[in-house]
Amino acid sequence: MPVAQWKNRAVAASILAIAAIFSATIVRAGAGSVHPGPLSRAQAFARAEALTALGRKMFFDPSLSASGKQACSSCHDPRHAFGPASASPVEMGGPNLNRPGVRAVPSLRYLQAAPAFTEHFHDSEDEGDESVDNGPTGGLTWDGRADHGEEQAKIPLLSPFEMANKDEAAVAAALRKAAYADELKAAFGDHVFDRPEDAFGAAIEALGTFEQSAPDFYPYSSRYDAFLAGKATLSARELRGRALFEDEAKGNCASCHLSEPANDGEPPQFTDFGLIAIAVPRNPAIPANADPAYADLGLCGPLRTDFRSRTEYCGLFETPTLRNVALRKSFFHNGRFHTLRDAVAFYASRDTDPGHWYPSNADGTVNKYDDLPKAYWPNLNREPPFNGKKPGGKPALTDAEIDDIVAFLGTLTDADQR
Repeated sequence: MPVAQWKNRAVAASILAIAAIFSATIVRAGAGSVHPGPLSRAQAFARAEALTALGRKMFFDPSLSASGKQACSSCHDPRHAFGPASASPVEMGGPNLNRPGVRAVPSLRYLQAAPAFTEHFHDSEDEGDESVDNGPTGGLTWDGRADHGEEQAKIPLLSPFEMANKDEAAVAAALRKAAYADELKAAFGDHVFDRPEDAFGAAIEALGTFEQSAPDFYPYSSRYDAFLAGKATLSARELRGRALFEDEAKGNCASCHLSEPANDGEPPQFTDFGLIAIAVPRNPAIPANADPAYADLGLCGPLRTDFRSRTEYCGLFETPTLRNVALRKSFFHNGRFHTLRDAVAFYASRDTDPGHWYPSNADGTVNKYDDLPKAYWPNLNREPPFNGKKPGGKPALTDAEIDDIVAFLGTLTDADQR
């Protein structure tokens, strides 16, 4: 199936999926449902449209933060593919906008295909093949701790260093005063503000519905999508970059950042949603890192708490999509690098030239993998281009090849961002 045809099908499918959820829902009396039972398809479509519009208003509303000055869009700027506009590795939040975060803000685009988090994702490419255990996979955020948009929307609303609401009641109070309060009542019933948890639940449902809007969050409108559909060409450099990106002996990027359409024609997501450890250098620009005892270990904490005892998960972070990656001004979970070229080059020479990436110890030796305690080094990804190479060895990519890959990645920018 051509990519363009799949795109149209995907948009329709997303609407149908949302509508199906609504049509199958019977909301308890007291939770504010304006409908006493399951909705017809027409009602479900209308409700999906209404909640999308409502979620859009909330997404851009700074009154939903404790400071009154920070909206979801403050960090997830639609003009930057719903990622950060700044080059800062972390954003400021809190009641007075003076509390720094601890991780780089990810883009919210192309999260609709993320599976729920699982510790053991089994897959097989051909019938008859044995399943392969790909390890921790899926979920949203850098550590996969939210399984869908509604769970993800809770995090910034209540995080002390983001929108910093004290609790659900604080969010409900802000919603009651919002210009769209009557629209909330129309969508969820006149009693939606009777209980704070109902108003809060309505808000995250609306936000989650908005984040399923295909034109906003997964347009599949890049030049690469047009190329796959046979409607555009790539330059010689971009084609070389694509080949290097997919070559297992060179960049091997496509082993995690899938670049080919799926068997059903679904456009490539440029991620396998896996969580891996690659030992990005410690970023001294993150205030939390001023404490030498502090370590962001991703899947095993500190923000995710259910795997704190699973040492084999320490240092693992989710593989982000590379769609719109050329728009970013900081890269990886800690925003350590500020050019896409450095991000690609790090993969190519992390182990062959560690002195270029990591600081030196007092005795002049390289403080390799300085943001990952040595006890967790066995968790590091050793697949190419890392491949266990030694310092002084030949890097996986030449400078010219790195430039070619960067050129290819530039083809992944959506049309509305160009």
